[in-house]
Amino acid sequence: MTDDITTFVVTDIESDGPSPLANSMLSFASVACDITGKVLSEFECVIAPRADRKPSPDTMAWWATQPEAWKAATTDPEPAEIVMPRYAEWVDSLPGLHVFCAAPMIFDGLWIDHYLETFAGTRVMGGPFKSRQIFRGGGVCLYTMAGAMRGAPYLKWGMQRVPAEWYGNIVHSHKAIDDARGFANVLAKLFELSGQLPYVEATESNYR
Repeated sequence: MTDDITTFVVTDIESDGPSPLANSMLSFASVACDITGKVLSEFECVIAPRADRKPSPDTMAWWATQPEAWKAATTDPEPAEIVMPRYAEWVDSLPGLHVFCAAPMIFDGLWIDHYLETFAGTRVMGGPFKSRQIFRGGGVCLYTMAGAMRGAPYLKWGMQRVPAEWYGNIVHSHKAIDDARGFANVLAKLFELSGQLPYVEATESNYR
């Protein structure tokens, strides 16, 4: 693996409630792309609800308003103990350094982290852990990145405020693969706007 390549694993999850400790993840999709937005690979799956979790009534009421997305999130599910090791292997097969990206990190990242730790013995976060490492660093919160780079006040950082063209005009359909593809386009747009200035290694003189 070469350290001069970074692959961003842009991910969206769908669940039957807000908490991985009480509810189940239903589906997720990841789009692996480089800094230009070039898609290198995709991963998509539907996961069987956990027997030790229960759906949230509020979330299920919302799902009742999204029949097409619900069908996509629940058709032909597989057990998490099969899906998550396969996902970890897929991440490992990607080139360069692997960086997890989600919008927001605190939601989608938390779900994937919990399922990876439970069923595949690894984490979304990279760090000084003794477990298997498939990602580097703390990941990218696209929600934060997009809000800050747009210069918006915090309460207007929502992804629904990002221009539709930044998504590549992909509708946020609540189908995991559609949403992950749209977020990958937003990430590429943000890197374009940033100009990607050459990285300067931090030294004491940088801060004088």
